[in-house]
Amino acid sequence: MSDATPLRAFTPFQLGPVRLPNRLVKCGTNEGLSRGGLVTDALIDWHREMAAGGVGMTTLAYCSVSADGRTFRHQLWMHDAAMPGLARFADAIHAEGARAAIQLGHAGWFATPGVIGGAPIGPSRTFSPRGVCFSRAASAADLDRLERDFADAARRVVEAGFDGVEIHLGHGYLLAQFLCPYNNKRRDEYGGSIENRARFPRRVLRAVREAVAGRAAVWAKLNMEDGFAGGMTLAEGVDVARWIEADGSVDALQLTGGHTTRSPFFLMRGDLPLAGMIENEKSAVGRLGMRVFAKMLIRPYPFSEAFFRESALRLRAALRLPLMLLGGVNRLDTIEQALAEGFDLVAMGRALIRDPDLPLRMQRGELTASRCNHCNECVVEMERTGTRCVLRASAPPA
Repeated sequence: MSDATPLRAFTPFQLGPVRLPNRLVKCGTNEGLSRGGLVTDALIDWHREMAAGGVGMTTLAYCSVSADGRTFRHQLWMHDAAMPGLARFADAIHAEGARAAIQLGHAGWFATPGVIGGAPIGPSRTFSPRGVCFSRAASAADLDRLERDFADAARRVVEAGFDGVEIHLGHGYLLAQFLCPYNNKRRDEYGGSIENRARFPRRVLRAVREAVAGRAAVWAKLNMEDGFAGGMTLAEGVDVARWIEADGSVDALQLTGGHTTRSPFFLMRGDLPLAGMIENEKSAVGRLGMRVFAKMLIRPYPFSEAFFRESALRLRAALRLPLMLLGGVNRLDTIEQALAEGFDLVAMGRALIRDPDLPLRMQRGELTASRCNHCNECVVEMERTGTRCVLRASAPPA
């Protein structure tokens, strides 16, 4: 890229009521640094480094809207005791000149029974290999309560000072489970056709929009497709995006794909760190099962730059809504190409875990790409010491 070419990546963008200083967003990637369901100093410092490194907005992940939506014992969830820490988080990010966002979700079918104290809830009664139990199908009363939980959580984080609220409609979490025919076998108005399967996620987004009341940006992290036979297809994903746009319930969509249980590395790409994943498994039975079956059940996907780009262009052609491109964006020229193709923002994960100051160094001309090698050992580290790049610990800065 010529030195004379202006970098669009570093121009401001108006996302709903929030003005971002640039087009680069740190996407939600589970940090593994909350304790007892609360924000810790380590969690704040982890994101503060991203904010100081020049990203326009950083996203705190994953905050369950209720206690029964958790997958890990220490996972952040929305309750009174969490509020002071959330406010400290937002203040720390603002002090670095960035905007603070939070990802709100519910694990649904793959919540951990030992953590939540009972069977997980889902669209349908389905066997969960994570919980080694059957989920129970959500009743009408459950759906009403879950809708309120999402809306109340959104209202509370805005009151805590967050600028953006991301609702998780991807990766096999609860709202994506409603979209996914593998998880959703309902025979009522919330199951069957894709229009019916989208009904409850749309309800939630409208409730969140009303609760936020224009005080913060709202967007959905939306699966374009689930990445396995029997999951939601790309054509269905386009339809869902169109309906959400017509509802007027979000300021943008962040485009993703894959299912945490059925196609976990469809959303990651790169190396498959099986040895570390097996070591992290706390159950002896689980470790044995992973040693025997993991290579058959977990399909690897080779890494390629901007691996969701072609699918995302399908949605770009169908929508006017602002879109965030996600998925293996490491290079400055890729960022600029995406913005030229009509994407409004670019969301990055592992690239920033490897190089938290990547935006500033790109802007100064010191780096043109992240030094992430897509080994995915950061995924393994999440359950050991908290998400971190193992290369940063072993190599001096460039």
